[in-house]
Amino acid sequence: MEPIPLPSYVHYELLLQLLERQTSFAVNQKPAVREQVHQLISTLRKALAQQRQLEQTCIRANLPIEYRWSLNSASFEPEHSPDVLPLAQKPEVGN
Repeated sequence: MEPIPLPSYVHYELLLQLLERQTSFAVNQKPAVREQVHQLISTLRKALAQQRQLEQTCIRANLPIEYRWSLNSASFEPEHSPDVLPLAQKPEVGN
């Protein structure tokens, strides 16, 4: 079976860092906008948690996972591609 493509964790981390470090700072004096930014940050954290749940489901079902860095990742990559992680190995995510 072909690996199931999932976004690399770096995509979540980049968005979260941008929103937390720069966007939040820029809208600090605008409460309504600041609240929307905090909701967006919360939604992204939930999306990452849901992806982790999906990964656990795939692991239990013995389905391979492929972490994608872009839409241009070819689905015809060699089996030992550096983008394909073994099921037991997951990239580290900082909080």
